[in-house]
This record gives sequence, structure tokens and C-alpha cells, in this order.
Amino acid sequence: MSAAGQKANQKQRSAARLAAVQGLYQMDMASTGINDVIRDLTATPLRDTAMSDDQGEDIESTQPDMTFLAEILRGVVRIQRDIDPLIDNQLASGWRLARVDSTLRAILRAGVFELKERTEVPSRVVINEYIEIARAFFDGDEPKVVNGVLDKLGRRLRPHEFKPVP
Repeated sequence: MSAAGQKANQKQRSAARLAAVQGLYQMDMASTGINDVIRDLTATPLRDTAMSDDQGEDIESTQPDMTFLAEILRGVVRIQRDIDPLIDNQLASGWRLARVDSTLRAILRAGVFELKERTEVPSRVVINEYIEIARAFFDGDEPKVVNGVLDKLGRRLRPHEFKPVP
């Protein structure tokens, strides 16, 4: 694949991650079914976010990779019972995932799903992508929370990717 094709594919995957977070939020808040969410996200462009790629181009104007989007949504639903305890164990003492903002919860679930199941995507890429999504939604410490939780879980789930270079 050419460099331009790879860049376009990366933008489509970034857009898919953003859309997946929006879909997980919708499923959480409105109890919308996964098939309805996928249909809605396919028919409606991304809105109400300000996320840019590393070149400053808007991600929200990019058509998401719909296959990747559906894989994230279906994957989170399929292994959510495994994901949630992993996140709970990384949160500050006294905090449970149920107390976390719904958008932040969606970001963490999607990120942990990718760390567990999408091993072809480097951990650092996954972590950085979801930090950027958190920045699109939050101005406070939430991106730091995403970084801390996903970094700890990345090191635990994929230790070989974090070994120091000799």
C-alpha cells in the first residue's frame, strides 16, 4: 500500500475509533441495541467533536472504516465482562467504572478491547489514539486517566511491546 493509502487508512481507522466511542456512549445512555447503533453510525456523519490527526486535518470529516467500527463495537459487547474488571483494577482507589463519566467509560472500554484483541495494532498506537479521542471530548484530566489506565493495561497485556531496547 502506498504512503498516501496508508495515511487514508489510518484516518479511517481513527474516525472508526471515534465513532465507536460515540456508539458505545449511545448504547450505554439510551440502551440502544448494537445493530441499531451500527446502522445509525453508518447513515450519519460524525458530529460534535473536534478531533484532528497528526497533520491537523479534521478526523470528523473522514468516512470511518465501517468494518473496523463494527468490530470494535461488537468486540466490546462480546468481552465487556472481561474488560470492565480490568479497568476497575486500574482506577484510583474508591473509584469503580460505574462511577466514571459515560464517555470516558466508552473510551476506556474501546481502548482495552483493542489492547486485548487487536494485537496487530501496536499498543502505543492504541493508547495514543484513545488519548486523542479523550482530548476531543474533555478539557480536564480525563486524557491523563486514559493514558494511565491504557498504559498500565498495555504493559500487562502486551509486555513484549514495552521491553526496554538494549
